[in-house]
Amino acid sequence: MKKFAPIVAVAVLGMMFTSCKKSHECECTYTLNGTTTTVPYNTGAAKMTKKDAKTWCEAASASYAYANGSCKLK
Repeated sequence: MKKFAPIVAVAVLGMMFTSCKKSHECECTYTLNGTTTTVPYNTGAAKMTKKDAKTWCEAASASYAYANGSCKLK
């Protein structure tokens, strides 16, 4: 039992430092009728990788093109 406790402690410590998917925020800015507006968007209810969040944000940027807007990942 004494040999088992350090192994469990190391395993738990290792799990604490593993990376996980995080929520990323996409910030979109556009100008309409002379007013500049910035809108923060969460990249979806499901947590996703940074690469997926960037793709999502770039797709959202296309929606703001009508008002000379763009989006970037924060």
